Amino acid sequence: MEDKRSHPRVIVNTPVSCEVRQGATFAGLAKDISIGGMFVESTEVVPFGTEVTIVGHFTGSKGDLRLPAIVRWAKPDGFGVQFGSLGARETHAISQLLKR
Repeated sequence: MEDKRSHPRVIVNTPVSCEVRQGATFAGLAKDISIGGMFVESTEVVPFGTEVTIVGHFTGSKGDLRLPAIVRWAKPDGFGVQFGSLGARETHAISQLLKR
């Protein structure tokens, strides 16, 4: 099957906290990441279009990254998000991950 993603992804295994706008916070596990988005493994059901902030400490980052995102798809074991506007620090940290 051909991968139609516009951004290359790197495999990660990073515990994250998912903050739902005007909602609960729950734990997840970031499984892959690109400059455009990530897949979060979780048992939580998160509907398409939900705005979330993914918070986690990724390899090479100085402190937690706060990544604003929107849910673009979901399946029983997790969901995929597309990042919103990332700051320079977040963009740099993800770029460094992709170079490893």
